[in-house]
Amino acid sequence: MADAPVSVTVPTAAGEMPAHLWLPPSGTGPGLVVLQEIFGVSRYIRNRCADLADLGYVVLAPEIYWRIGSPELDETSPDYLEQGVALVQRVSWDDAVADGVAAVHALRQRPQVAGGVGVLGFCYGGGLAFHVAAADAPDVLVSYYGSALPRLLDLAPRVTAPSLHHFGTDDAYIPPPQVEAIRAAVAGPDVEFHLHPGAGHAFDNPHPMFHHPAAAEEAWSATARFLARHLPVPAHP
Repeated sequence: MADAPVSVTVPTAAGEMPAHLWLPPSGTGPGLVVLQEIFGVSRYIRNRCADLADLGYVVLAPEIYWRIGSPELDETSPDYLEQGVALVQRVSWDDAVADGVAAVHALRQRPQVAGGVGVLGFCYGGGLAFHVAAADAPDVLVSYYGSALPRLLDLAPRVTAPSLHHFGTDDAYIPPPQVEAIRAAVAGPDVEFHLHPGAGHAFDNPHPMFHHPAAAEEAWSATARFLARHLPVPAHP
């Protein structure tokens, strides 16, 4: 298993952004920047980062909410969703994109990274990862139900990295016509697009409000296969 994360910082034009770094059991590997949901770098996001490190990746999760103090939310609160929505409205999208790009650059420079660097995001982070992939040149992109994608489709020609997109067929935030518009805009030879029957928005999040176990398992398996093809982990003796 991967070691516990360590706290690091990422240089940005506005100062040092806090972040969390997971190393794989081998100590080195390709890099992945993981971009959070609206709930911040939550326990769920940290667990997924650990999962990726167990697959052999050096994983960096920047605190995109650092400019507002990186608040921690109570997952048991009845207004958990409302708290997340209120938080994300306090963050400049352009600042968040710049911070995501800075995280990619910082991860590329870490001595533990051997190979390429990709971006992977969930919900808010899924859209952010797409914009980061358009603004920079990561080696792969994985976007789980990117909530901002419907308004970012003009950037699709600038996203040249192999990409994987996950959506649930019962997503109330991104209805089927918008999902199909996204599919058409991002289509290409190195693009995978997976629809998960019966799953709603944020289906990978284990919170009872969102979780769809079958879709989460299927999507994670597809993600691991996609990463193995397009951002392979070198064999270690």
